[in-house]
Amino acid sequence: MHFTSELRLDGGVLEREFTLGEIPGTLWTPGSEPAPLILMAHNNGLPKGDSRLVARARHSAAHGYAVATIDARGCGDRPRSAADEQARADLRRAMQAGEPVDEIFESFIGPLVEKAVPEWRTTLDALLSLPEIGGPVGFSGWTALGIRLVVVEPRIAAAGFFAGGYVPRAQREEARQVTVPLLFLLQWDDEGNPRQRALDLFDAFGTKEKTLHANLGGHTGTPWFEAEDGGRFYDRHLR
Repeated sequence: MHFTSELRLDGGVLEREFTLGEIPGTLWTPGSEPAPLILMAHNNGLPKGDSRLVARARHSAAHGYAVATIDARGCGDRPRSAADEQARADLRRAMQAGEPVDEIFESFIGPLVEKAVPEWRTTLDALLSLPEIGGPVGFSGWTALGIRLVVVEPRIAAAGFFAGGYVPRAQREEARQVTVPLLFLLQWDDEGNPRQRALDLFDAFGTKEKTLHANLGGHTGTPWFEAEDGGRFYDRHLR
């Protein structure tokens, strides 16, 4: 892991860009003491520098957590194939037109998850070798990726998913294998994710400790107080 820049934020939080082979990422650490780690992933290939993700990461770091995010292959600013770009365009067009999107989604998101999980696990290996990180690991963010990562990665002790009704078939089946404590956020009027699918997915999770928070509003309208509630969730399970 090679750090390429650093910025000291209010409250002593250190924000550093890094590269790990071809993987670009950002790490926020709260101070000199080893801190629990939260892996924070944005949805469907949005960049690690997305303003909503950065705001959540800085908030969590200010409350004593190390937070890391990466751009996996085909995500963020990393190169995308012509097929990836066409799939994104087809998905946007179908959703805007109100047409069925299952097959397009399946062919696009499924491979993204397959590519992303190994890079997140490689990043986790490197992060846990740093002296400023020590303790349990949590996951926050993209549901499809999170399901697979939690199932295959025993070091993740708790997860917060941003509810998405459109989850590949493989991850819908894997949801039954999720056994860590779970916080599931649902926007009741999410224009891009059918409500009933999200509710069915919540019902499918195998964990005996799962909480659903539903709020009125569209996809990007999650109330900021959910960051505070999320912090209390991680405090219960990572400290």
